Amino acid sequence: MTKEGKEKIDKQARAAVMRENLLEKRSEAVIIRKIVAIITLTCSALLLIAALGIFIYVKSALKPVDSDSKKEIQVEVPIGSSTTSIGKLLEDKGVIKNASVFKYYVKFNNISGFQAGTYTFSPSMSLQEISQNLQTGILAQKAMFKLTIPEGYSLDQIAGVIAKETGKSKEKILKELDSEETVNLFGEKYPELLTEDSFGSKVKHPLEGYLYPATYSYYEENPSIAAIIDPMIKKTQEVVAKYSEKIEEKDINTHELLTMASLIEKEATAKADRHLISSVFYNRMEEDMPLQTDPTVLYALGKHKKRTMYKDLEVESPYNTYKVKGLPPGPISNAGETSIEAALNPADSKYLYFLAEHGTGEVHYAKTLKEHNELKAKYITDKRK
Repeated sequence: MTKEGKEKIDKQARAAVMRENLLEKRSEAVIIRKIVAIITLTCSALLLIAALGIFIYVKSALKPVDSDSKKEIQVEVPIGSSTTSIGKLLEDKGVIKNASVFKYYVKFNNISGFQAGTYTFSPSMSLQEISQNLQTGILAQKAMFKLTIPEGYSLDQIAGVIAKETGKSKEKILKELDSEETVNLFGEKYPELLTEDSFGSKVKHPLEGYLYPATYSYYEENPSIAAIIDPMIKKTQEVVAKYSEKIEEKDINTHELLTMASLIEKEATAKADRHLISSVFYNRMEEDMPLQTDPTVLYALGKHKKRTMYKDLEVESPYNTYKVKGLPPGPISNAGETSIEAALNPADSKYLYFLAEHGTGEVHYAKTLKEHNELKAKYITDKRK
């Protein structure tokens, strides 16, 4: 082989090696890019999950420990306490969920001026309420009196509870609760809760259903009626606010929600499934059927009776759901959170009727009038006359 031939072969061999090296490097680059992309996506996903987890945790920590708690907890805040130490103290006592979240809540909202002293807090208090108490120095003190408002109480009954504890006239209390001055006062103070629907011309009592059932402590010897009911309305707003997204999703307003919840509250027994009762009411409205719930008739009559008579069903009133279809003009009582939640989340059922068994309180449901009448004959002795 000639010298020129050998050089040509060597040159071709070197070129082949270079091409092979180049292809190998390209392959390695592709693999590296894939690995980098996978690592980047994995890290991004992990960061997103972590951020979401932190958001959910912080959102939960901003809420009261137990919004329904009636427990009172004494907390002594020493002189010179920092926000960090106060938060740790509150967390240890079970007043808040997380000390760090409390610290950043205070910092973010530019809250300062916490005062030393012995305070009475509750797990039902929001971070805003706790901060306000610490700022204003509302210390632990013996309540002058307490009011316990049961679930399902009407405004008339609540006026009776207030009268009994304060010595004020029930009639005068009810008159003041319905007064334009009181209604306007709270309409301006809680505009998102008390809207034009609350003050409709057909509404019997504008504040009916807005005084939340709970136990309230009062530290003044002779507080005004407005001061007595203010924490009740405030509590209703706090509970309703928890369901703001669901209310919007359900496409109903707060007044309609509290009205439906009051019907569920009045019809529910200890053994009742409020979500099923809720479904019956919604199903009847979808079928353009009257709700035909006895508590609305008694509310229209202004009476508290164990049994509704047939003659009662003839009362002419926008609250009489035997004669008027749809929801009544407003709530017929207050409602606890379980009934409010049930009003927003009715069970998925086809039931159009229900009745409570005499003696046991067991609730039975039916899809047709025939089934309902059979249950009625089996479980109820109809004493209406």
